[in-house]
Amino acid sequence: MTWKLRRATEADLDPIMHLETSTFTSDAWTPTAMLGDLRSRHCYYLVAERVDDPAVIEGYAGLFAPEGAQEGDIQTIAVAASARRGGLGRALMQALITEATKRGARELFLEVRADNPNAQHLYETLGFEEIAVRVAYYQPDGVDANVMRLAIEKPRLSPAVGHERTAAQQ
Repeated sequence: MTWKLRRATEADLDPIMHLETSTFTSDAWTPTAMLGDLRSRHCYYLVAERVDDPAVIEGYAGLFAPEGAQEGDIQTIAVAASARRGGLGRALMQALITEATKRGARELFLEVRADNPNAQHLYETLGFEEIAVRVAYYQPDGVDANVMRLAIEKPRLSPAVGHERTAAQQ
C-alpha cells in the first residue's frame, strides 16, 4: 500500500474523527478540540491518503510547534488498523519531526500510553527517550503515559566535499 501525505484541512475533520474514535475509543479527542488544532497556526497536521483511493484517509498526525519556539509536541498520531506495520506511522512521524525542525524546535515531546509497546518501540527507533511517567494520565482508563523526548540536533554546515579553501578565503 502506498500513501500520499498532505496537510490536513478543516474538511478532513470527519475522517480524522472517525479514525480517532475507532483507534482511541475511550480517550479520543473531541471534534471541538481537534478542530481547534486544525485551525491553529501553531499546529501542523497531516493526513495520509491512499494513492489508489484519495477519498480514504488511513492515518493522521499532528504537531504543536509555534514558529521560533525551542520545543514542540507531537499532539496525536493514528494509523488505521488495516494500514499498520507498513511504515505509515514512521513516515508521519518523520514528516512532523522535519516540520518541527523547520519551525526551530530543538526538542520534541510526546506522551504514549504505557500499554502501547508498538508505539513506544517506533518512537524509540526514531530517537525518542523516555523521561517521565504521568500516572493515570489517560482517562477514563487510568492508564499511565510515558513522556518521551527527542533532542533535535542543530544542522552543521560545512563546505561542499572536494571544496578546498585557499588561504585568501580563510
